Amino acid sequence: QSHIVESGGGLVQPGGSLRLSCVASGFTLDYFTVGWFRQAPGKEREGVSCISGSDDSTYYADSVKGRFTISRDNAKNTVYLHMDSLKPEDTAVYYCEADYTLIVEAMCSRQISQSSMDYWGEGTPVTVSL
Repeated sequence: QSHIVESGGGLVQPGGSLRLSCVASGFTLDYFTVGWFRQAPGKEREGVSCISGSDDSTYYADSVKGRFTISRDNAKNTVYLHMDSLKPEDTAVYYCEADYTLIVEAMCSRQISQSSMDYWGEGTPVTVSL
């Protein structure tokens, strides 16, 4: 059965770093646009960063530009989100989602529902606190 699994979340102090991993099973991520989304308690789901499956172009939300880096390792069928200089406002559950037809900007910025994506995981929690 095809699915996505996220990992790498946890508790980190402000200013710290984490690397989230998104591993696909049962299908190849290579040609999919993959995005990281987050949802904090009481807040709407937000597109954090997306990477194209065709040319590896990327998109970052303004709130994470210069701090987060998205990358993919096709040999490992994995997409990563490296997060530096973490802030308390980065606290959320982070979800990995993949879609074959969406382009990077559309996936990350147009408030497309998770259920409209081809694949999504169950999320990994990130808490930034002293």
